Amino acid sequence: MKKESYKSLVQACLDSKNNKVNEIMPWDLVDLLRSKAPFLLDVRELDEFKIIQMKDSLNVPRGILESACDYDYEETVPDLVVARDRDIVVICRSGYRSVLACSVMQLMGYRSVVSLKTGIKGWNDYDQPLFDANNNKLDGDDAWEILNQPVRKDQKTPVEP
Repeated sequence: MKKESYKSLVQACLDSKNNKVNEIMPWDLVDLLRSKAPFLLDVRELDEFKIIQMKDSLNVPRGILESACDYDYEETVPDLVVARDRDIVVICRSGYRSVLACSVMQLMGYRSVVSLKTGIKGWNDYDQPLFDANNNKLDGDDAWEILNQPVRKDQKTPVEP
């Protein structure tokens, strides 16, 4: 079996003919937020969400998404279960986890889900507001520092000698 990379899985979701995931750019989301009230779903881990988040977003980590989207599970999020016919914008740090989440949600019957392309990193780059867990607005430069942590040496692809 061929080993697929994380980015190739994301690209496959974007290219799929049967379950194509659509993306929205930060500036288009600004316009959408002015005209509608889409459901903002943040699929980052809780510790990431507590540090920095978009206003009025709901956090459901990617690891429990499937059970959160359905009744009769400990992780069930009723507001999310009943949102199958709402416009949902799925958010993560850089726009990869959100694509995978959209793909799963579409398979589960969600009608209108889109991924925020470039994630909250792009949202911040477009100078849009981000908040901490106490709803305090964060400075854009501080948000950039939080969102752009370097990859550790042990996390990088090994170099063959």
